[in-house]
Formats: sequence, C-alpha cells, structure tokens
Amino acid sequence: MSSTTLNQPRLLSQPRAVERLVAGQATSDGAGVKLTRVLTQNLQRRLDPFLMLDAFGSDEADDYIAGFPDHPHRGFETVTYMLEGRMRHRDSAGHEGLLGNGGVQWMTAGRGVIHSELPEQEEGRMEGFQLWLNLPAQDKMREPWYRDIQTQDIPEFTTDAGVQVRVIAGASHGVAGAVQREHTEPLYLDLHLPAGASFEQALPDTHNAFVYVYRGALRFPDTGCLVPAQRMAILANQAGSDGVRLTAGDEPTRAILIAGKPLGEPIAQYGPFVMNTQAELMQAVRDFQTGRFV
Repeated sequence: MSSTTLNQPRLLSQPRAVERLVAGQATSDGAGVKLTRVLTQNLQRRLDPFLMLDAFGSDEADDYIAGFPDHPHRGFETVTYMLEGRMRHRDSAGHEGLLGNGGVQWMTAGRGVIHSELPEQEEGRMEGFQLWLNLPAQDKMREPWYRDIQTQDIPEFTTDAGVQVRVIAGASHGVAGAVQREHTEPLYLDLHLPAGASFEQALPDTHNAFVYVYRGALRFPDTGCLVPAQRMAILANQAGSDGVRLTAGDEPTRAILIAGKPLGEPIAQYGPFVMNTQAELMQAVRDFQTGRFV
C-alpha cells in the first residue's frame, strides 16, 4: 500500500514514562534458530495480553537454516513480522504461505494446530519478530485461522516530520491496520523515524504497552529516558495518561510499538499450550498426543 502523508499535531497532554528497560535473553528455539527472547514468561502478567516476543536477526545461515519444524499450538495467536528473509508456513489445517520481506503471518491457533516455519533461503539475512498474543477464555477453543499479509497490503502513512508508520494491527492517526481484534484491541506499529524526528501515539491508560528499538535509539523527551537498540521499554501504566511520545536520537531509528487491552484472566502455560487452568493444559497435551488437533 502506498504511503500517504499526514499532518501530526501535538496530541498528548500526559504521555507515558518508561517503567523499565529489558535486554532480553539470548536463546534458541525450533531446530536451533538463534534469537533473543525479549518478552519472557515472567513478564506475561505485567504485559497481558502479550505472552512472548522473540527478535531474530542474522546474516549467518547456520543461525536460522534449520527453522521451526512441525510443532503444536493451542490457546493463543502468533504474529510473525518478517523484516528480511523468506519463510514458508504449512499447517495441519491445510494452510500454506510464503512470508517475505515486510510481510506478516497472523495465525490463530485456537483449539489446536500443528505447523512448521522453514526458511526458503540458504544465504543472506533473516530478521524479524514473533509475538504471541493471548486469546480470551471464550475463544481458546475456536477454529484455527490463518492469514498471510504481504508487505504491500500493510497500511502505511508518513507524518509531516517524515516518520513512516506501518500499521500492522489497531489504528494510528485515523489509519486502520491490517488486523483488528475485539477483546485484546492490539496495536502493532513499525516506526521508521529520521534522526531527531518525533512521533506521538494515543493509547488508553488501561492498555499495557511497550516499545522495542531495533535500529538506532529512542528518547522519551518528556523524561529524558534513552532506549538504545536491542532494548525493550515497558511503558508505565499511569492513570490519566493519554499515549506515548517518542523522539529519535542522532541517527535514523526503527522500533516497534505494541499495546493491548489486558484480559485479566488466569494464564496457565506448558510450552506451546496456553490455557486458563492446569486441567485445560493436561487436556491439551492429551489431545495433541492422541491426534485431536486439526
């Protein structure tokens, strides 16, 4: 989708501060894909409805070539945003798609799906993010759903300050994103800021929110807090706050801004299964072992 230019007047009277910075944990997943787990399990309740955020990026094929062979999910959604690279998705519901540069794969596991994510490249850079978004209890056993969103289908706009905004989910400055969700109301923006440029985004004060910087550095001008590359800033939940104000440092900066409405429900997780009770988790394991996933 071609960019449009939008004027961006100052919107906020009480922007949020940064509660803390998170570096993430280097780890591997799948068949040995190297990544950084930025949103870890101990942050799930603080950042409800988000369960996990992985950042991956390497020019070395050995770091990603084995990919993520067949594995199950139940009870949540996965959102994979590919900055660079090519990844093939196949699942037990019969869906298949190729995720390429700038594209998004949005999958609702629901009552259960088995899928694989395997690279379709043997060299070059592979970089992106995978976000896990919880489902409300009433939707955890819904039918699986899947959508590939190609880069040209992600709405974009550019502010008069030159900030390019890709609206993956939710809405920003009147531009609706590619995906909407009723209960969790996720906002997912990819922000490309020229050096020194500022951006404001309105947010309900009830939503949990964070920013992850993957190029350059961001400053929160109202508090002076600096967020360097490869750091997540958890935004403080302040009664009466109306959004977030960001300013790029001395070089072009790229970051994702993610926010959502907390579900406020119990979280019971066992690996790739996320339910509300231990009994539901045990049932999920039994269903997977007996071939009852799609």
